[in-house]
Amino acid sequence: MQLFSGSFQDGARIPGRYAFAVPATSGHIALSDNLNPHLHWQGEPAGTRSFALVCHDPDVPSIGTDVNIEGRTIAADLPRTDFFHWLLLDIPATTHDIAEGSHSRGVTVGGKAGPAAPGGMRHGINDYTGWNAGNPDMAGDYYGYDGPCPPWNDARLHHYVFTLYALDTPSLGLGERADGATVRAAIARHTLASASLTGSYSLNPALAG
Repeated sequence: MQLFSGSFQDGARIPGRYAFAVPATSGHIALSDNLNPHLHWQGEPAGTRSFALVCHDPDVPSIGTDVNIEGRTIAADLPRTDFFHWLLLDIPATTHDIAEGSHSRGVTVGGKAGPAAPGGMRHGINDYTGWNAGNPDMAGDYYGYDGPCPPWNDARLHHYVFTLYALDTPSLGLGERADGATVRAAIARHTLASASLTGSYSLNPALAG
């Protein structure tokens, strides 16, 4: 099975229009277009009854003490953890494309509605839900796609892994607030094949070129 994108090449930088934020001369960052990228796949195995899509960043600092703090830098060798940016479930077996901007256009304060998604699909909640929980101006359930927004003082380049799974079930049957760990566990019981596509992104001026 193969996964492609017309929005960025595998191994290349992700353009800013697909990010949650872009670098700015004042305040370090500014909110961006936050478009979901285009995706296309082919070559799924016989018996595929649906697909699921997971996008995660494996380069998120495991300790948040220095995140976006003036005068500090997050060391590149700090241990890292996963941050889920998109959980798209119950994709019909007849679907082989996701159009650019079809699931996200702009940053929605408090999160986009869910779990219902276009075409009878379903969205899980991404990790901006937890990240913004303590901010009364941004708190809410963030369903669907929200793009890259790595710390602007991180010395490590962040990577965004889009993984498509061919499943042996038409639906994972998950609840309304399915998170990354829940989705991964459910997918593991039904996976026939998978394919991945990775892009990189940074808000650190030293790495953003």
